[in-house]
Amino acid sequence: MFKNFGTSILVPSVQELAKQPITEVPERYLQPNQDPVVVSNTTSLQQVPVIDLSKLLSEDATELEKFDHACKEWGFFQLINHGVDPTLVENIKIGVGEFLTLPAEEKKKLLQTSDDMEGFGQLFVTSENQKLEWADLFYTTTLPSHGRNPRLFPNIPQPF
Repeated sequence: MFKNFGTSILVPSVQELAKQPITEVPERYLQPNQDPVVVSNTTSLQQVPVIDLSKLLSEDATELEKFDHACKEWGFFQLINHGVDPTLVENIKIGVGEFLTLPAEEKKKLLQTSDDMEGFGQLFVTSENQKLEWADLFYTTTLPSHGRNPRLFPNIPQPF
């Protein structure tokens, strides 16, 4: 590999944990410093910020302010007018869905290793006591293509 982002401690798949008959979320996944979200009136919920890339690229001041706000206050946003073919976007959604429904044995072929964070798992787990996100991810380098991990790509299901 041409890069090294360090190592990560391997942890169980959240998807596999959720299949077990547990009655409460494991302690390691509880985030005690967060205020609980109380939703009493769903009509007043804020909408996820929508950012128009074509306006950003034309340096539209209003869109730049929306982008700044979305990054600082939300940490994420929906991007529109990005130029990515809608068919490709739909194929990726299908591929992700198919990947997530693979049997655990198939996903094991794509697991991260203790010395390589690329693959299926969680990133940047540095301590056995570290609080974890209740999520799995698949991390890989896509570009430049010579940076891709060859152990992963023969095993990734299509349409990727």
